[in-house]
Amino acid sequence: MLRVEKLCKEFRNGRGRSAKTVKAVNNLSFQCRSGEIYGLLGPNGAGKTTTLRCLSTLIKPSSGNAWIDKYNVLEHGQMFRSKIGFLTSDMKLDGYFTPDYMMNWFGQLNKMQESQIEQQKKRLFSDLQMTDFIHKKIDELSTGMKQKTAVAISLIHDPEVIIFDEPTNGLDIVTSKAVTDFLVSRAESGKTVIISTHNMTIAEKLCHRFGILVDGELKEEGSLSDIIQGSSWDCLEDVFFSYILPGGDHV
Repeated sequence: MLRVEKLCKEFRNGRGRSAKTVKAVNNLSFQCRSGEIYGLLGPNGAGKTTTLRCLSTLIKPSSGNAWIDKYNVLEHGQMFRSKIGFLTSDMKLDGYFTPDYMMNWFGQLNKMQESQIEQQKKRLFSDLQMTDFIHKKIDELSTGMKQKTAVAISLIHDPEVIIFDEPTNGLDIVTSKAVTDFLVSRAESGKTVIISTHNMTIAEKLCHRFGILVDGELKEEGSLSDIIQGSSWDCLEDVFFSYILPGGDHV
């Protein structure tokens, strides 16, 4: 289980007396259970990516904390990070190398034995339907193939918690389905999965529970049935737009 408690992240904009403090994430708390896909939703600038970067140990929270089992992100950064597979749109893969080579390299970075790397490669290449291009240079791959490669690399160490920031962004419908089907299979095997996405259709189909962020604060959380019960909302998109459009209905 991934547990987040009162997470805050502040940034300083500008210099000197004109500098202002901006709260990108404000007192955020939620849990994502084993075997569950949790969707972190919100408009651009809501704090989704900042939250995920704090959880992946790329940046340090200003206050609050997060736990995986007995390990927290502030005191046990290395152990916490070893339990996470993080995929971000900022991941850049060296075009000269092949997916097979990159998997070996990242496996070694994670201090895996050669036999473990080979076992994980075989499983991930099969699950993500990558076997036809694992020995091609990354520069020669399509956008979808590159995304599958990035997914595989982020999961080479078989992490307990999978954190993906916009995993289907820019993908064609076939590759998008391959990635979402893969995430479902990982959750069904007992992994904890958290994703951010702007695609309400994918989120509604994929996620068991949702957290809706606006200006760094959690406005709604729960399953779709929990959120819309007793309201005028009919679907996840209604909930989402009620918070980001002027005059939104929060009944």
